[in-house]
Amino acid sequence: MRTIRPAWLGATAVVLAVAGWIATELTARASMALPVLPLSSLITMGLIVVVCLFLGFKVRRWRDGKRDRHLDPLLAARTVVLAQACAYAGAVLFGWHAGILFDQLPTISLRAELGVIWHIGIMMAGGLVMVVTGFVVERFCKLPPEDMEPPVKPRDKREGHGEEEFA
Repeated sequence: MRTIRPAWLGATAVVLAVAGWIATELTARASMALPVLPLSSLITMGLIVVVCLFLGFKVRRWRDGKRDRHLDPLLAARTVVLAQACAYAGAVLFGWHAGILFDQLPTISLRAELGVIWHIGIMMAGGLVMVVTGFVVERFCKLPPEDMEPPVKPRDKREGHGEEEFA
């Protein structure tokens, strides 16, 4: 299984930032509300982060030597997949809201209240927390390299140490 690629996360965030900017332009032309997630979605994001961290600490504890219980390999694999999904979902949320913020920056001085800007910033921060959590939990699940001695090379029979040749 491949590890999280920061370049792919960045590309995801950039693509979604462009999509968020375009969506904001289109909704503004149609006199609709900004396409921002409600603050209640932070609860869902928080639950995902907590579950991901819980499972990650469980795998990390086993990896660090506290093996009083058997660790199901499928649980460890699912934890890695959850960590990667958490990171990519965070990049999507961060990018989307960054595009909306980029569109709204010229109008900040015209706004009487900055509640929407704070709302967007909080959602971007939640996305960053998800990305960081994904990276950290993925590192928890990585096994350290084993200190193995190089394999002993078998001797060739032609070397003839102590062997007799028959004519």
